[in-house]
Amino acid sequence: MTRLLLVEDDSAIAEPLSRALDREGYTVTRASRGMDALSIAAGPDPIDLVILDLGLPDLDGLEVARRLRKGGLESPILILTARADEVDAVVGLDAGADDYVTKPFRLGELQARIRALMRRSQATEETGDSFDVNGVTLDVAARRAYADGEELSLSAKEYDLLTVLVREAGSVVTRDDLMREVWGAEWWGSTKTLDMHISWLRRKLGDDATDPRRITTVRGVGFRFETGTES
Repeated sequence: MTRLLLVEDDSAIAEPLSRALDREGYTVTRASRGMDALSIAAGPDPIDLVILDLGLPDLDGLEVARRLRKGGLESPILILTARADEVDAVVGLDAGADDYVTKPFRLGELQARIRALMRRSQATEETGDSFDVNGVTLDVAARRAYADGEELSLSAKEYDLLTVLVREAGSVVTRDDLMREVWGAEWWGSTKTLDMHISWLRRKLGDDATDPRRITTVRGVGFRFETGTES
């Protein structure tokens, strides 16, 4: 059974959300403080997904996400935030989160995000596959990415996004195709989150957004990963 860790100090949100997730068949463990969440995650029972509020009473949720990743947690982290500024959401994703939902949110939206994250997390990769394009190497079986020989620290979505782009190197991948493949058919929001992920991915690849040598924007269509073979 899928075990979720719900880290939320507001009982008016945590209690009904926990009941709704229970009805969906998930096993929900609750924590109202960041330190409690870290202790639970470090325990013997594996956590399949973390739902993490940013506004916790002891530790900022971003710091909790960073510590979870440093502690070896590889399961998806879904952030809940009441902060309207999109910069906070981007920083959260860079801290190791895989997705975010802005409060107030619809229950159906949150459940769809959880299902999409779990599908990607549980998907089996073809063993032995690898890509080596324009200085970027992907080890698909190990889910590791390297740029110019240096391993990249990528969130799950960043890795999935890079995999699709590198796999289709030299061809334009439309925004709709990227959203369907990386975020799933049940995506509810706009493609702004795609732009944020592309921005962070470029930075980690050492790409200049004004003159990228790897990820090129094709305006009105999507993105293309350059093969690096043109003179």
